[in-house]
Amino acid sequence: MKSSRRKFIAQLGALGASTGLASFAEASSITRKNPKENPTSFTLNILQTTDVHCQVHAHDELFWENGKSVFRKTGGYAHLKTFLDQHREKMNHSFLIDTGDMFQGSELSVKTTGEAMVPILNALDYDLYLPGNWEVIYYKKSMQHLMGSLNAPKVCANMYHDLGEGKRGELIFPPYHIWTVNGVKIGFLGYTDHLVPIRQSPNYSKGIIYTKPEDNLAHYVDVLRIQEKCAFVAIVAHLGLSQQIHLANLPACEGVDYILGGDTHERVRKPIQAKYAKVVEPGAFGSFVGNLELKFENGKVVSDRYELLEVDAKKYPESKEMNQIIAKYEGPYLEDIQKVAGYSTIPLYRYFVIENTIDTMILNAINWQVPDVDIVLSNGFRFCPPRSTPDQTGNIPITNGFIFDMLPVDSTIRTGKVTGKQIKEWLERELNNVFAADASKRFGGWVIKFKGMKVKFNAFGEEGQRVQSALVHGKNLDMEKVYKICACERDGDPDDMLCRFRGVKDTENTPFTLHQAIKSYLAKNSPVTPTPPNSAVALDAPATLLTQVSGVDYEFR
Repeated sequence: MKSSRRKFIAQLGALGASTGLASFAEASSITRKNPKENPTSFTLNILQTTDVHCQVHAHDELFWENGKSVFRKTGGYAHLKTFLDQHREKMNHSFLIDTGDMFQGSELSVKTTGEAMVPILNALDYDLYLPGNWEVIYYKKSMQHLMGSLNAPKVCANMYHDLGEGKRGELIFPPYHIWTVNGVKIGFLGYTDHLVPIRQSPNYSKGIIYTKPEDNLAHYVDVLRIQEKCAFVAIVAHLGLSQQIHLANLPACEGVDYILGGDTHERVRKPIQAKYAKVVEPGAFGSFVGNLELKFENGKVVSDRYELLEVDAKKYPESKEMNQIIAKYEGPYLEDIQKVAGYSTIPLYRYFVIENTIDTMILNAINWQVPDVDIVLSNGFRFCPPRSTPDQTGNIPITNGFIFDMLPVDSTIRTGKVTGKQIKEWLERELNNVFAADASKRFGGWVIKFKGMKVKFNAFGEEGQRVQSALVHGKNLDMEKVYKICACERDGDPDDMLCRFRGVKDTENTPFTLHQAIKSYLAKNSPVTPTPPNSAVALDAPATLLTQVSGVDYEFR
């Protein structure tokens, strides 16, 4: 009965769209051209960026081709500006969206508390924004200020004001936005990651209540289809590819055509067809732009075509206008951003699910700075583009700016004590966060990183039984023994927590921060060769695993 009802409202939506009925939420993007087209038969394009993480300059990007890592220069907002201008000029109707993580990820952003990104983003002429999981990095009020300073509308249907004592206030942003072309309405419904209070430092999102998308998704789909008469409905999302596929398989998603996703930096080149909607995600760092082309006839979508377009720095020269904006705001910090702290003899990257050279270097630096611990931990972050280009020395420079790219939050290094039993249980939880068979249970980044411990596991094994062996300094993990660990302190975590590790005893902050440890380590040990040491080995997956998504037609490359 519900299915037939949804088919009926979809028909109503197409009929109503062709009549050009208006609503308070309706808005139109700029039409670049005004061709003499038949208003009942036309093509439009929805362009998407996501997870750029404040990477304002072209950077080395990793591609997986013929079983090998290949690096090319991509991205950078000046190149992206040229790319977008050229492509939008060719399109009759285009709508540009960004689905989050636009204010975190670089020294420029940290030094200006995100302010430098506002004029850069506004110069790109976006039509719609969605806040990502990292938009709260400077806390709620700054998020509201920064998002509000962007010219284009914002949407998010699952972020509410926290009134205290568990009381939920109004939505912080409007839940949806409508773009009208030739009287036909395209609805955009926004959802960001509801796990932000767990994934990020708790204080970042203080004052915000998040809800699961499925809590109100069916309601807003009905609003867009029945009330607003939308002929096409897209969810703009920052949930991660696994969660987005899961959402597209839920009955609440019936009536949604596409999920335009973000968060996990996956490069979907062919839309993933789930039960109720197609799912895409356009990579990260401004290296790609997703292009969804829709053809309409008589108020209905008759075809859709999606492609992932590479922002090749050689093909698209820098925009002079954008370069001037970037130089104006970056100038006061440029000397420190470009200062070389040390060198690597091998490319630095963070793309593989299990181990990467960037994380290996971070672990080595922390252990060098704080040697009197058994195990060093580091989060399974995804952000930070690769660095593979040598300078005149023949080695790859590691600048202060790149240290911020790797670790935008210069957290204090914290130590504590845990038992072997706690380590085993914690490892199982962290592995399940990455490889859970139920996609709705996957969250966060890649496999947690560690030094001082050797773990063999089954990535696709049973929950709670993935770890097959664990050695600490060459000896089997002793369930009763107490081990000293260290990791970063997160803003707002309780005293007994370390890197999402609860129940830690005798916690104590060291005098060192992450950045201090890396700079000191490089000053003494440069050039470094941070070859991944196989501390974590999956028995049922390759070390070169590039995605945690399985069971669908998708390959990262």
